[in-house]
Amino acid sequence: MVSFGTSHPDAIAKTIEVIEQEAAQRYPDCCVYRAFTSGMVIRRLKRRENLQIETVSEALDHMAADGVEEAIVQPTLMINGVEHDRMTEALIEHMGCFHRICVGKPLLSGVEDYKKAIHAVMAETEVREDEVLVLMGNGTDHYANSAYGMLEYTFHALGYHQVLVGTLESFPDLRTVRTKLEISGKRKVVLMPFMLTAGKHARKDMAGTDESWKSELEAAGYEVRTVMKGLGEFCGIRRIFLEHLEEAAG
Repeated sequence: MVSFGTSHPDAIAKTIEVIEQEAAQRYPDCCVYRAFTSGMVIRRLKRRENLQIETVSEALDHMAADGVEEAIVQPTLMINGVEHDRMTEALIEHMGCFHRICVGKPLLSGVEDYKKAIHAVMAETEVREDEVLVLMGNGTDHYANSAYGMLEYTFHALGYHQVLVGTLESFPDLRTVRTKLEISGKRKVVLMPFMLTAGKHARKDMAGTDESWKSELEAAGYEVRTVMKGLGEFCGIRRIFLEHLEEAAG
């Protein structure tokens, strides 16, 4: 199971750990290995928590050393972006270590994935009539960033017109979100991360007290309510990852 990772152990326990446990329950005859793609997160966990997490390459080496012949790799990534590319490069380098490597898809990989993810989020999220739900994704300079525009469009196509999607590091950004909020005429906002975990970005960049989306929106006169819940805490989102795992396993 390949995740970007987070330096907050409590967020790991609520999301990544739960997904891994559900995968283990579905495949009781298989061993589940954990890998993170973020070297920064891995180093921080080692330094602060003395917690050792393997990179994708290290996990594959570990599996090969354990005698694993068939590797099924399921990412818990949101999109087919930079982290997915890095994961794929590591898999290609280790092709000769296994008889077979199967790879599952990230969360948003096809039209039906978008629809399932949206319904999963809205099934467990309360948005009142006078509120707008603003989802903060990470964003990337990779062309896969177009997934976030597609996500908002699909929300609206499914009838969830009170939902806006923004990204921290790309487009649509907070300025774009604010423009749409002004058009909506509503003055109450629900902020929630569209990320697997409610980790550093959610706690600091989205909901922090200084230079965050929350503080900027409040300064603009909006009443802001934050929902600190990573996507991995939604049972419907975890179900999509497990469906992708099943497809990969054949």
